[in-house]
Amino acid sequence: MKADARLVAEFRDGRTVLRELRSQSPLTLLPQRGRPGAGAVVHLVNSASAPLGGDELTLTVSVGPGARLRLSGVAASLALPGPRGGGSRSGVRVEIEGGGVFEYLPEATVITARAEHTAELDVVMAGDARLRTREVLVLGRAGERPGRLRTSQRVVRDGVPLLYQTLDIGKLDASIAYLAGRRVLATEVLVWGEDPAEPAGGDWWSITPLAAGGSLLTALAHDAVTAVGDLELARRFHPGLDLPAR
Repeated sequence: MKADARLVAEFRDGRTVLRELRSQSPLTLLPQRGRPGAGAVVHLVNSASAPLGGDELTLTVSVGPGARLRLSGVAASLALPGPRGGGSRSGVRVEIEGGGVFEYLPEATVITARAEHTAELDVVMAGDARLRTREVLVLGRAGERPGRLRTSQRVVRDGVPLLYQTLDIGKLDASIAYLAGRRVLATEVLVWGEDPAEPAGGDWWSITPLAAGGSLLTALAHDAVTAVGDLELARRFHPGLDLPAR
């Protein structure tokens, strides 16, 4: 299955409006009614079992000058092997113009046995734009070995690379050192304001300033709830963080 969805947000007459919202199964975009002056909120729903082996899913997001957009997930995604073999691929392409604010908060992706999944996130943003993006990866269902997973995150601000990161995971139990035996890896990228965070960390989480601006938050856990909670703890160490109210 191939799907190509698109979302365009603009700031107009004192509020963020959705100029274009185009879904294509299994990528379904559902807008939430907002308050005057508030940013737009859109929910991303998988309207069919996806991604399956052989699927190619692409989501393109454009945030115009001064617009505020939050794109959040509703339920976890299951990466499954396809009936004819082959891997699946999902890509999210984001452009944030001057003064724009974008939060991308999908639910967890579970990499099931025999699945081969590639996930790519590419963000190009203006110098005064703001970004928050989260990724929660669950390596196999309970009692199940995971399949193969490759993820990449690329964030560029005003032509300067902030983050180029690739993760390639096969069998979780191939080594005792693989993610320290944890099943869940959660990361969050924050490019929010001018002040970089200071390095900080706890037992299974860390916040790391990026050399050219922004911060990378990382958490390892045995379950997704704990991992997301640890990211919340890490965000408390980020100075001047004024995230929009949910």
